[in-house]
Amino acid sequence: MNLFKHSILASCLLIASSAMAQDGTIYPLERPAEPNAILLNTGGVENQPATETWFKQWGDPMARNITTATITPFLPEPGKANGAAVIVAPGGGFRWLSLGNEGWEVAQALADQGTAAFVLKYRLRPTPESMDGFKESMNQTLSPRPAVQGEAPPRPASFDLSDQLEDAEAAYAMIVERAEEWGVDVDRLGMIGFSAGAGLTMHSTLNSKTMKLAFIGPIYGGMGPVEVPKDAPPMFNVIATDDFLFKGQFGVVDSWYKAGIPVEFHLYQNGGHGFGLGNPGRTSNRWFDAFIHWLDVNGFLASN
Repeated sequence: MNLFKHSILASCLLIASSAMAQDGTIYPLERPAEPNAILLNTGGVENQPATETWFKQWGDPMARNITTATITPFLPEPGKANGAAVIVAPGGGFRWLSLGNEGWEVAQALADQGTAAFVLKYRLRPTPESMDGFKESMNQTLSPRPAVQGEAPPRPASFDLSDQLEDAEAAYAMIVERAEEWGVDVDRLGMIGFSAGAGLTMHSTLNSKTMKLAFIGPIYGGMGPVEVPKDAPPMFNVIATDDFLFKGQFGVVDSWYKAGIPVEFHLYQNGGHGFGLGNPGRTSNRWFDAFIHWLDVNGFLASN
């Protein structure tokens, strides 16, 4: 099995388990209008039992049962744009998207720095319509088979990300097509993602035949080793030691290093998982400043 496919599925299950286990009361949320969202026209989701539903948890707006992919542009103010652009992929175990914490807020922070940002609202795996059914489905998915002495633990099945990859490729193609309109230098178009979004960022890097990303930023994603393409872009990688996805692994960073591709890695003392731009009193809160500095030093923020 492809090392990355195994790693991303295991990561997604852990992400979902953490979200369900923590004491975060879920509140229903009316679906927002999203007036600036642009349809990607990539199709729907097979065997989808419910319509798109929104909720709020830990104060953040989230969506599930997404069947229609979009991108939402966050463009710098006139005169401030530097020409760089970033596709932003929120996380949520491919069952929901944390669109506020890991999408809109990050995109706005990038735009404030002069970099165009595009939040990718990608299609998700189906979940039951009711919230109780959603929780129950997650509990069933995450219930491990009891260990049997002398047997190796069961390995997860391969995780199909073809819909999500198609959405990412469509977003990339649209930005390239409208680059002049949006003030984007396509040679400085990269992608960052959070949690499962980091997985999609990595999956796009390793598997897409159409995306030529200038740089990538997997933020608290899976850390397992991967097979790095010869034309892989520079990588900025972030995770905290108290993130359940870390587990003392440096595989993906080591893979990039051994492939001779530029890589910067920030392992923070604390921050947990899902911190977005940051939570109070955590060392990981400075990652965004470091990311902007990394882009600057590597020439991504200045036109050639």
